[in-house]
Amino acid sequence: MTGRVVVTVADGIAEVRLNRPDKMNALDPGMFDGLLAAAERLGGDASLRAVVLHGEGRAFCAGLDMASFAAMGGGNGIKGLAPRTHGIANRFQYAAWAWRELPVPVIAAVHGVAYGGGLQVALGADMRYAAPGTKFSVMEIKWGLVPDMAGTQVLRHLMRDDVIRDLTFTGRVVDADEALSLGLVTRVIDDPLAAARAAAADIAGKSPDAMRAAKRLLNRASVVEPGAGLIAESVEQDVLIGSPNQLEAVAANLEKRKPAFRDPA
Repeated sequence: MTGRVVVTVADGIAEVRLNRPDKMNALDPGMFDGLLAAAERLGGDASLRAVVLHGEGRAFCAGLDMASFAAMGGGNGIKGLAPRTHGIANRFQYAAWAWRELPVPVIAAVHGVAYGGGLQVALGADMRYAAPGTKFSVMEIKWGLVPDMAGTQVLRHLMRDDVIRDLTFTGRVVDADEALSLGLVTRVIDDPLAAARAAAADIAGKSPDAMRAAKRLLNRASVVEPGAGLIAESVEQDVLIGSPNQLEAVAANLEKRKPAFRDPA
């Protein structure tokens, strides 16, 4: 896959690279198309174990390309957002939400800036590793808009309500260290892409059945009441116990060798 978004897959690990460096990977129609196509391609790959999401050039993503926005009549060309086109989401939301729905862990390596829609794409990942000095902003208020790419739904599980309101109402820019203290990022590290790749490799070496079950449970935990969540844990564990990959995980540990897992059915 080439163009706005480049996808490469090796050893069960996909790298999804935003590839519009001359515009700091700003989101235009082509970028949205590329993100959706990447998610659709990877979602059907049973051999997939983990995903690394990152940006080419000086930034992860500077947010909505306002020149494209202006060319669409100030946004009139993208009105009619209420209809659902991708499950619970519209196509713009799904550019971020798709990474939550992908069945394997997704790690975003963030540098430069992650503003507005770019921040929301990063929020779709399971973890966010940020370079020192990276800048973050819920910037939509600057343009008279609200965060509408699933940001409100993810942020409410990461940060205090008053902090979310502060960032949303002011659009203020926070650096990586403050973002870490607020819960917006997972780690601040000198080379977030190398760290994300290392984490993906570690994840890829574990049982894919257990990893996918864990992601399902953690996704569900944010939207269901505790009783249903406890039942879901039991159902997932019943399927895993005694399964080929679970037995292989035990055998490999006892025999001190690298496991040889099967792709999930």
